[in-house]
Amino acid sequence: MAVDRMLPTEEAEDLIALVRDLADRELATRVERHESTEEYPEGLFAILSKAGLLGLPYPEEYGGGSQPYEVYLQVLEELAARWAAVAVATSVHTLACHPLSAFGTEAQKQRWLPDMLGGELVGGYSLSEPQAGSDAAALACKAERTDAGYRVTGTKAWITHGGKADFYALFARVTPGDGGTPGAGVAPEAGGISCFLAPGSTEGLSFGAPERKMGLQGIPTTSAYWDGALLEADRLIGAEGQGLQIAFSALDSGRLGIAACATGLAQAALDAAVDYAGERTTFGRKIIDHQGLAFLLADMAAAVDSARATYLDAARRRDADLPFGRQASVAKLIATDAAMKVTTDAVQVLGGYGYTRDFPVERYMREAKIMQIFEGTNQIQRLVISRSLSR
Repeated sequence: MAVDRMLPTEEAEDLIALVRDLADRELATRVERHESTEEYPEGLFAILSKAGLLGLPYPEEYGGGSQPYEVYLQVLEELAARWAAVAVATSVHTLACHPLSAFGTEAQKQRWLPDMLGGELVGGYSLSEPQAGSDAAALACKAERTDAGYRVTGTKAWITHGGKADFYALFARVTPGDGGTPGAGVAPEAGGISCFLAPGSTEGLSFGAPERKMGLQGIPTTSAYWDGALLEADRLIGAEGQGLQIAFSALDSGRLGIAACATGLAQAALDAAVDYAGERTTFGRKIIDHQGLAFLLADMAAAVDSARATYLDAARRRDADLPFGRQASVAKLIATDAAMKVTTDAVQVLGGYGYTRDFPVERYMREAKIMQIFEGTNQIQRLVISRSLSR
């Protein structure tokens, strides 16, 4: 069922119509095969790029689409309703572009951003480590300052598009090297967690086997191993020691991306449940006409609508240059919890059929679980929200 959207411009309405057509043609027709075989969808992101979907919320002058965040998120929702893994990877790519767009120098932006936003390069976000997930300040990956740039050593984890992405927003702890000099404008004593724009082809960078995941199997998630890999000095984004500020500013927007993906997934589950309930009969009536089940579907619809409203509220605050960090955490919490409940209820509506792979709702339920975990677990979102209240 197509969602009746309230969009700010006719251009946005045309964009959503284009995305729906593309997603029905290119995503919905491929998702079952790739998710069941764990085969990467080669060429798919080039199609999304050609449609202009990989740089929507970024400035047109650098190759982006100059779309409001509320429009970009509704595009993500439409993608997720057909293929959650692709929508999540698109959200992660947008997240990976944020450090350069928001903190890079003009020269850095002119050099790299057009290819990143135009889709010539697809990105990954490399923040987490095996021992540092929600606790980003505990990063151990080191970037040793040398005369030639920064030599990176350590292990990163849980990288969406790991081994497939063309670049990574990499976060590592800068340490002084023997005789090394910092990048331009960086004080010799500077250091701390810093952000780098790292090419995926960097010598000394390798990737582990894809994680064996419960869901989102069409797009790989891997660890990355940095074995003394050298990054040129101009690959530093922002100042040394500014990495956590950069990471957290990106994550506020990234959480909204996940909220939109979760809402799209929940909408797909609701649609499947409603369709089934309108066709299946028991005791001489369609099961949607039984009040007990009709009320369950009503609760599912209310949860989806509430999730959409919370992420749009946060996005509109972001578009208006208002603080939106707390609202982003609320949206991520509400939308992902809703997705878990709605997909679980969809399986219940379909009964035994819902537990089989002949219907997509069992996949939706598996995919929903990770939404409560990445981009900050929902326990972390509650911590963020509670701390904002104490301030």
